[in-house]
Amino acid sequence: MATKPLLLLTNDDGIDAPGLLALEAALQSDWDVHVVAPSSVMSMCGHRVTTDEPLRVTSKAPHRHAVDGTPADCVRLALTALLPRSPQWVLSGINHGGNLGADIFISGTVAAVREAAFLGAKGIAFSHFKKRDRDFDWEWAARCALHAMDQLISLPLEAKAYWNVNLPHIAPTPTLPKAVTCAPSKEPLPVSFRESHAEGERAFHYDGVYQDRQHEPDSDIAVCFGGQVAISKLSV
Repeated sequence: MATKPLLLLTNDDGIDAPGLLALEAALQSDWDVHVVAPSSVMSMCGHRVTTDEPLRVTSKAPHRHAVDGTPADCVRLALTALLPRSPQWVLSGINHGGNLGADIFISGTVAAVREAAFLGAKGIAFSHFKKRDRDFDWEWAARCALHAMDQLISLPLEAKAYWNVNLPHIAPTPTLPKAVTCAPSKEPLPVSFRESHAEGERAFHYDGVYQDRQHEPDSDIAVCFGGQVAISKLSV
């Protein structure tokens, strides 16, 4: 029996996050999936890495390791110490929320595959834009992610490049949404704060509205907010 190709799966929402579990389940039939993911939520940690403290690893099951560190830590550790051989692909996600435009620089999800690209591995980051007051259908999201992945793994990917995929938040349909290759938006995130005072302390609470962000036509935000899968090729 032929050996399945090895795939590393990580995220920034933690090893038990539903988006990761759904993608892991969907990949099992065709890939030898090894999960190396943060032991707790590390959302919006960017490309932070740990160098001055030990990275504690807990084995949850065969091929499943929880790391007391960031997504980039997980990829570094997996590629250099934990995996039995080099993976064909490194996947990150499916993230709870979009990673579009300026999010790319904040995102731990994207940082994981950027770190993979630095280390010479091919990677795809998957994120799922969320609309207010609507729940995710993670099984359907995993189908969308695999459909996009099937297209991307057949395309050439130059050294130090990686893919960023954002799924739209639409009602699940038998026909999966169209995937559109697009550039990341260059517009800033909504930045506004509400000031409060308590016990002599002055504090500022972020209250920017993600859905109200500005964007250029045909950018990744426009594509994803418009109900299609936004795919961008990025590079270190």
